[in-house]
Amino acid sequence: MAVLLKRLLQSARRPAALGRPMGRREASLGTDPGAAVRVRFAPSPTGFLHLGGLRTALYNYIFARKHRGSFILRLEDTDQTRLVPGAADNIEDMLEWAGIPPDESPRRGGPAGPYQQSQRLELYAQATEALLESGAAYPCFCSPQRLELLKKEALRNHQTPRYDNRCRNLSQGQVAQKLAKGPKPAIRFRLEGEAPAFQDLVYGWNRHEVAHVEGDPVILKSDGFPTYHLACVVDDHHMGISHVLRGSEWLVSTSKHLLLYQALGWQPPHFAHLPLLLNRDGSKLSKRQGDIFLEHFAAADFLPDALLDIITNCGSGFAENQMGRTLPELITQFDLTRITCHSALLDLEKLPEFNRLHLCRLVSSETQRRRLVGKLQALVEETFGSQLQGREVLDPAYVERIILLRQGHVCHLQDLVSPAYSYLWTRPAVSRAQLGSISEKVDVIAKRVLGLLGGSSTSLTQDMLNRELKKVSEGLEGTKHSTVMRLLRMALSGQVQGPPVAEIMVSLGAKEVRERIQKVLSS
Repeated sequence: MAVLLKRLLQSARRPAALGRPMGRREASLGTDPGAAVRVRFAPSPTGFLHLGGLRTALYNYIFARKHRGSFILRLEDTDQTRLVPGAADNIEDMLEWAGIPPDESPRRGGPAGPYQQSQRLELYAQATEALLESGAAYPCFCSPQRLELLKKEALRNHQTPRYDNRCRNLSQGQVAQKLAKGPKPAIRFRLEGEAPAFQDLVYGWNRHEVAHVEGDPVILKSDGFPTYHLACVVDDHHMGISHVLRGSEWLVSTSKHLLLYQALGWQPPHFAHLPLLLNRDGSKLSKRQGDIFLEHFAAADFLPDALLDIITNCGSGFAENQMGRTLPELITQFDLTRITCHSALLDLEKLPEFNRLHLCRLVSSETQRRRLVGKLQALVEETFGSQLQGREVLDPAYVERIILLRQGHVCHLQDLVSPAYSYLWTRPAVSRAQLGSISEKVDVIAKRVLGLLGGSSTSLTQDMLNRELKKVSEGLEGTKHSTVMRLLRMALSGQVQGPPVAEIMVSLGAKEVRERIQKVLSS
C-alpha cells in the first residue's frame, strides 16, 4: 500500500488514458482448434458448497473436459469479515465427492497459483498502481458514514444508490493534505467513455452503460484487499482464463469488467452467463434452506451422479434431456450453444427417483456391486451390531442377493437397513397369537410350506414358490390365498406389508425360512 500512496500524489487530476497497453495475455481464447481452454470456478468461502455453486462448477468442469482443457478452483476470500471456518476445505472436499475435482486449486496447487485471492494481494496492488499511473483510478477519502448517508438519501428519494464521484477531481494538493491526516483511502476506478459491447455466449450481444447508472466503483479497499471487480479481472488475466462461465447475476457487471480490461490493456476472455437455478416455485435458492448444501445430500446417502443428473436435467445445454445420465454422458452431450436464457427450476422431490436410477446402474456393474456389498455389510454391522444372531447375514453372497432382489425398489442403499427391512438381518419376534389372529390354520399352513421346501439346501426361485404357494392355498378349504400370504409374511418378516412373500423366501434362503417357520410352530 505504501507504493500506492506515492502514486496517489502523482495521479491526482491526471486524465484517464484508457487502453494503455500493459502487455498482452499470452493464453489463447480457446476459439481456435487446439487452443488452450482454461475455465475457473471461483466461489467465496463465506459458506459451504450448495447446489447453485455445484451447478456452476459442473458446467465449468464439463466445458473443460469437452474441450480437453483445465478446470481451476479459485477461492475469492477477499472479504475477510464474512469468511466461514471450514468453508474453503468444504468446497474442495465436496467437489471431489461429486466427482468433479479441479485440476488446479489451493489444495492441489498448479502453475498459476496461489489459488486464494488473499495470497495474491501484490498482483492487485500492481494493477492498481498501473491504473493510478494512467489516471484510470483515483483515491477516495469518503468515510463509511458519508457513503451510508448517500445511500439512505437515494433510497428516501426512491433512487438507486450510487457514489457521487466526489473525490474524482481532487487536486494534487488536496490529495496530499488528506493523506497527511492519516486515514488510508480506497481506490476507485473511473467509469468514463462508452462501455464496450460484448457477445455473451448465452445471452448474445450486450452493453450496459454503467457510467450512466453507477458511481465510480471501489476496486481496492483501504485495507489493501481488492473488490470482486478488480480481483476477478486480474486473476482471470494472470491465470490465462479463456472462458468465464458464471451466474447471470454478473451479466450487468461485465461491461464494468471490460472497461477494466481495456484500461489495463489486456485481452478479455469469452463470457457465458448461466441462467439461475431456482426452486420449483421460482423462488431463489437460499443458504437458509439447510437442505441445499452438498453435505446434507452426502449424509443422506444420495449418490453424486444423482445430484449432477438432476441439476442438469432441469436446465439446458444438452443434446437430450433424460433421466439417468452419467457424467461421461453429460460431457458427450454438452453443447454451450444449447444453453437458453430461461432459469432452471429444480424440483428436489424428484431426487429420490434420480437416486434410484443411479443406484440400479451401480448394481448392474459387477465392480460397483462389490463395493455396494461392502458398504451394505458395514451399514448392517453399524445398525444392528449385537442384535445379529449370526454372521451368516454378513456373507457377501447373501448381501449381494439382497441387493439384486431389491434393486429398483429402494432409492438408497441405507433403505435396506431401515426397520422395514430389519427381518433380513435379524429374526423378528412373532408370537403364535399374532399368527392365530390372521388364520386359525397356522399349523396346517406351516407344515405344508415346510413340505414344499424339502431339504434345507433347496434352491428357491420366485416363480416356483408362487406356483407352489398357490397350490397350498387352493388345498385349504375356506382360506383365501391373500390370508396365507399375510400369515407367511408376518411369520417370516414380522411385517404386515412389504415385498412379495416369494421374494422374502428367496432372500432369506430355504434354510432360514424353515428355521423361522419351525420356531413359530414350537412357540
